[in-house]
Amino acid sequence: GDQLYRMDYMDLVQNHIERNSDITLSCATVGDSRASDFGLVKIDRRGRVVQFCEKPKGTDLKAMQVDTTLLGLPPQDARLNPYIASMGVYVFKTDVLFRLLRWRYPTSNDFGSEILPAAVMEHNVQAYIFRDYWEDIGTIKSFYDANLALTEEFPKFEFYDPKTPFYTSPRFLPPTKIDNCKIKDAIISHGCFLRECTVEHSIIGERSRLDCGVELKDTLMMGADNYETESEIASLLADGKVPIGVGENTKIRNAIIDKNVRIGKDVVITNKDGVQESDRPDEGFYIRSGITIIMEKATIRDGTVI
Repeated sequence: GDQLYRMDYMDLVQNHIERNSDITLSCATVGDSRASDFGLVKIDRRGRVVQFCEKPKGTDLKAMQVDTTLLGLPPQDARLNPYIASMGVYVFKTDVLFRLLRWRYPTSNDFGSEILPAAVMEHNVQAYIFRDYWEDIGTIKSFYDANLALTEEFPKFEFYDPKTPFYTSPRFLPPTKIDNCKIKDAIISHGCFLRECTVEHSIIGERSRLDCGVELKDTLMMGADNYETESEIASLLADGKVPIGVGENTKIRNAIIDKNVRIGKDVVITNKDGVQESDRPDEGFYIRSGITIIMEKATIRDGTVI
C-alpha cells in the first residue's frame, strides 16, 4: 500500500501463532490530525480487538480514543497519539479467511469497512502493535513530507540499514555530474547534470538537469525517463522551446515536479500568495495543501510566475 515502514513480517506471524489468533491486525498509534484517515481499533488489556471502526468522523472518532499509555507510551506521547490505527496488514488463519470470504461475507469487497468490524465480534482478533517508524503517504502532503524528511541529517527513516536493505530497479546510469553547485540537505539521484545551481532540502530524481542560477528549496523533483543531447537542447532553445529540466535562473520552492517536466528560464514557482488548493491543468500545475505540483510532461514557459 501507500505506506513507508520497515517491518519483519515474521515477527508479526510469530505473534499471530503464539497468541492463537484467528486474525491479527498490525497497528500503530496516531494523533488527531490523521486518525480519521484510518480504520481505528479499541483493544482490551490482553491486546484483543474489541471494536473496529473504519475512518470514523466527529463523535464516532472521539469515541475511538484510548489510553495509549497502556501500550507503553510515555504520558506526553500518549496525549499526542490517543488512537490505535490499523496499518492494513493482516494475518488470518486460513480456515477463518475462507469462511469469512466464501460463506460469511461472499459479496463484500473491503476488509476495513465490511468484514473486520463484524469479525471482531465473532473471532479472536488480536492487535500487533508496531512501534517503529510508520508513515502513511496516501495524500500529497504526507507523500511530500515523508520524502523530504529523508534529507535530514538524522532521518527517522532511512534506506541505508545494511541489515534490511531496500532495492530498486537497476537503471545503469552514469554518476551525477555537479559543477560549482551549492547543495545542502539533499538527495541527488543518478545521471543528473547540475550546473552552478543551489539545492537545499530537496530530492533530485534521476536524469534531472538544473541549469545555471537555478534555486531549488523544499522541492521533490521526480526526474526524467530519457536524456536530451546537448545538440537537441541547443536546437530546442534556438526554436524558443523548452528542454526537459529546469532552465537558467529559475526559482522553485515548496513543490513537487513530476517526471519529464520542461521548465524554462527565469520561472518563479513559490506560491507566494499562499494558495492552498487550486486546479490549473491547462497551465500544467495543481496546488494541494499549499504544495505546487507540476504535472508530468508539463511545459512551463520562460518567465512564468506561479
